[in-house]
Amino acid sequence: LKLNRALQFVFFTLAVLFFLLAAGDATGNPAITRIAGYEGIICGFSAIYTALAQVLNQYYGKTVLPI
Repeated sequence: LKLNRALQFVFFTLAVLFFLLAAGDATGNPAITRIAGYEGIICGFSAIYTALAQVLNQYYGKTVLPI
């Protein structure tokens, strides 16, 4: 399975997000849950960028946004 770096980053941040959410729930530490929230925002924005880049690059047939 060959993925570009942007998609690899999305799945890596998603894995970190799930780990932080589980750790925050297991320990009951609100600081870990807050960090997980920020991680979720980073993951979401990177997923939106990756999707937008793939659509625009395919539509125009050239690299509009690098991925």
